[in-house]
Order: sequence, then structure tokens, then C-alpha cells
Amino acid sequence: MIKPTIYHIALGSNKGDKFKNLQKAVDAIHQRIGNIKLISKVYQSPAFGFEGDDFLNCCLVLDSYLKPQKVLEHLLHIETELGRTRTQTEGYEARTIDLDIVFAEDAIINTKTLKVPHPEMQKRKFVLLPLNDIASKVIHPKLGKTVSELLEACEDKSVLEPINIWLKNPSKQFNFSKYNYIAIEGNIGAGKTSLATKIAQDFNAKLILERFADNPFLPKFYEDANRYAFPLEMSFLADRYQQISDDLSQLDLFKDFIVSDYYVIKSLIFSKVTLKGDEFNLYRKLFNLMYKDIKKPELYVYLYQNTERLQENIKKRGREYEQNIEDNYLENINAGYLEFLKAQTDLNVKIIDISDRDFVDNRVDYLWVLREVLKG
Repeated sequence: MIKPTIYHIALGSNKGDKFKNLQKAVDAIHQRIGNIKLISKVYQSPAFGFEGDDFLNCCLVLDSYLKPQKVLEHLLHIETELGRTRTQTEGYEARTIDLDIVFAEDAIINTKTLKVPHPEMQKRKFVLLPLNDIASKVIHPKLGKTVSELLEACEDKSVLEPINIWLKNPSKQFNFSKYNYIAIEGNIGAGKTSLATKIAQDFNAKLILERFADNPFLPKFYEDANRYAFPLEMSFLADRYQQISDDLSQLDLFKDFIVSDYYVIKSLIFSKVTLKGDEFNLYRKLFNLMYKDIKKPELYVYLYQNTERLQENIKKRGREYEQNIEDNYLENINAGYLEFLKAQTDLNVKIIDISDRDFVDNRVDYLWVLREVLKG
């Protein structure tokens, strides 16, 4: 999965309820573009380049999987929805909201519609001062100076005053602090790895991913299930047990919690589908001996996806050895999970139906899934 780009966005308003305009813009950016990491203080500043009411200005740090041009398109739509009307006249004018991309990491973009870094930012104290609150050490990719150095050298003599009201960061509504360990599971192609990765990125979690790609029996199993089912399940069990034991025992003082894209009970679910009779009974005895020593997650999330969507996702990700998985096998896995989880008493289980959701490419769906995960 691709990493998000870090954007720095400047916001300003000098018409109507200026603070409310900023908050609405922040909320819309969070809803449509990406995860807001930091928001600066809000500063009152005089109009720059024209006579008009004072502005309220701020900056924010944003993680987004969208390309810069797409981010710009969203920002322009948000401006329009909040009442900004752009005119053809040159120069500065009053506006309900002004949203600009200041940085897109170290990208240098020069097109007809988008210029990054913002070409005038080093001359504008109303950009540099709030930006310095949240990105003082970020280096301008063209000028080679930090934001704090640019602020110190800025010749703009405007006097800016911080106001005593802070904008609310909508990302803070998702509070994972009550959990030390969350496990996310689902059928093949359900999106468990994608969701775990996005949560880890957005909410400063230690990420534990299953090392499925290293299992030499997996491609052989899809070719000859009867022959390779038992060695496959035994190797998975041993690897999952060792990996999760190691990862859960290693503290990371810089992360807030742990999120994984698997839990050891998946070994029991899959083995019940793939193994027969005495093999499964032997496997279950070994599993129970190992399972009692494993730390349990405070929250276990099962992503339910219907078979048609699972097959679409499997085809899309293009792993050659998965392309001939039959519907019946996926349906048996789903049924095995649901039967097992509904009978659980020692796990805090949450089953979320995502059959009509695309949380990878649709941020609204992603935020919906987060709310479902954290719902009381």
C-alpha cells in the first residue's frame, strides 16, 4: 500500500463568521482529503495587498493519499461550497475562505493551475507565522531554508495577533486510547491489511502484519489443497505464534497502541475448512496448547465482505496463486469465522459488514468504518 503525502495547507478568511468559516473548511478537508495531524494557532492579521477587514489565518498538516492536483480540486470545491466567488480581476480581494497548498513534502510543481511550494509564501507573514507553529523545521525545497529561517528573514512588517480560540481537529473524534491492542481480521481479500495500515498511519499505532508472503506452502496449497493443507496450516500456526509473541512483547514507547491484520485464531478457522478428521483434531490440540499463552486483543474486528466483492478484490490485487480460489472456499471461510466468533465469550468481538463500502479509495467509507470500530 502506498504511503500518504504530507501536505501543509494555509487557510484564511475575512468575510462573514471568519472563525466558523475556518472550522467548516477544516472539517471538510478532514472529510474529503485526508487525516489532519496538526492545526496551528489562529492569527488575526491585516488584509494583505488591499483595503479590507482583518483576516483570520492558520495552517494545518495533512496526510493524504491523493495526488496534489486532486487535493487542489477538493480545496477549490470546498471554497466554492463555503461561499467564495472567484473574480477575473487581478490582485487581492476579500473572501469567505482561502485554501492554498503551501508544501507537498519536497515536491516542486509548476503547472498552469498549481504551483508548489506556494510561490509567495516566503513573503507573507500571515502564512509563515502559523506555519512556524507546526512546521518550523520543514525545509523549503527550492529555497533550501527552514520555515523558521524564512520567518526570521521575512520583510513583511504586518502585526499578527493570536486569538484565544483554537480550531477543533476532527481527527480527535476517533479515540483509540482505551485500547492497547486491536486485531483486524477478515476473509481473503476483505481489506484487513489495508485498514490496519491506514489506522496505524493515522493514529500512531505499531503495525503488525502477517508474513503470509514468506510461506513456501501457500502457492502449493492452491495447486493441490489435499496434499499441502496440513503442512500449510502447521507452518502458519508456528509462524503466527512466534511472530505475534515477539511483536507483542516488544514495547514501542513512541506508539500509542498496537494494530494487527491477523490474530492466531485465524489458524483454527482456516484449518477447520482445509483439514479433515484426525488431522484437524490433532491440529486443534496443538492450537489450544499455544493459544492459552497468547495475549488477547482488547478489540477484535471482523470485516465481513460478500463473496462477489472478495473475488473482485482478489483479482484486483493480482497475486497469481490466488486467482483460482473458488467461491465455495471463501464462503466456507466466512461461515467458519462467523460461527466461531458468535460463540466467543473471551474476546470483545465487533463484526462490520463492509460489502457496500470501499474504505481504500473512498474516504467517506473509511471514516464510516472508523466510527463502526469505535462505536460503544
